[in-house]
Amino acid sequence: MDTAKPLLVKRVAIVGPECTGKTALSKALAAHYHTVWVPEFARSFIDRLNRPYNQADLVTIAHGQLESENQLATLANRVVICDTNLIVIKVWSEFKYGTCDDEILNLLASQNYDHYFLTDIDIPWEDDPQREHPDKREYFFDVYRKELIHLRVPFTTISGNFRQRLHLATKVLDLLLSDKD
Repeated sequence: MDTAKPLLVKRVAIVGPECTGKTALSKALAAHYHTVWVPEFARSFIDRLNRPYNQADLVTIAHGQLESENQLATLANRVVICDTNLIVIKVWSEFKYGTCDDEILNLLASQNYDHYFLTDIDIPWEDDPQREHPDKREYFFDVYRKELIHLRVPFTTISGNFRQRLHLATKVLDLLLSDKD
């Protein structure tokens, strides 16, 4: 295995409130760029639990998300698309438990993404057993936007119907991938 390859691959994270098209956009971008996407580790982890998740589970989820990203980056074609990242875990932990574990914060501080897409709340809510707050999408959108600004990371807000979202995201990624840094 080429251990240098993950370092050469661009990393893109898609963040945003629940039910804002993160997974659909991740899959579509991966297909468009003939690459891999990293599913949200929390979904499969929570599906396997035989109890409600708790705050300690979020540390396990954070490690699982990063491990998945690192493994899939070795298979990526120029870019790996991450359907969520540790920002989502941080925001969720702070909302649900009033705090975020230092281990998650330290892991988050050590992560580098080349670009973030923040998915807007302008698409309809769809019920899902893991979704908890249909009434708080605007609140969470503002929290994610402020978090990205605070972290001083490059991001683009993705709005509109699916075709519009994909068009904007591919324009941004085309520029990112053509960058000859």
